[in-house]
Amino acid sequence: MIIERTTYLACSPEKCFLEVSSSRLLEFVSWPMVRFDPIDPPRLPRVWEEKHYLVKVSVFGFIPFGRQHINITGRNRSGETGSFFVEVRDNGHGSFISTWDHFISIRETGAGCRYSDRVEIKAGLLTPLVVVFAWFFYRHRQRRWQRLVSTDFTYA
Repeated sequence: MIIERTTYLACSPEKCFLEVSSSRLLEFVSWPMVRFDPIDPPRLPRVWEEKHYLVKVSVFGFIPFGRQHINITGRNRSGETGSFFVEVRDNGHGSFISTWDHFISIRETGAGCRYSDRVEIKAGLLTPLVVVFAWFFYRHRQRRWQRLVSTDFTYA
């Protein structure tokens, strides 16, 4: 199943991409719904690289939900139209989720940017439950994004 959510952010697309590239953004926008504790490597990088990361996932910070493989596989920058566009992909999977294929896209829009999360989820019999949770999770992420932008990227 696929979930897609889009929001307008009142910041430059370049700034949005810079923040998407940092692991602290993942920690900020996920809190308190999901916590990611690094396993391999033992610390998340300051800036994501195109490689594989293994994390332990906790829902609401205390409910274990197995391991998740974060697999940053591509960044596609395109300027064919003369405007900023970038896409980041996490082709991940986990203990209970066979496919968590997440695309983040950032497009220049007027004085800000259009930020989209699109994720394809496959989790066998758990798929409907995971999809419902993901729907709320991505809503939450984008609200946290809005809060972060409104405080001029003050991570507190």
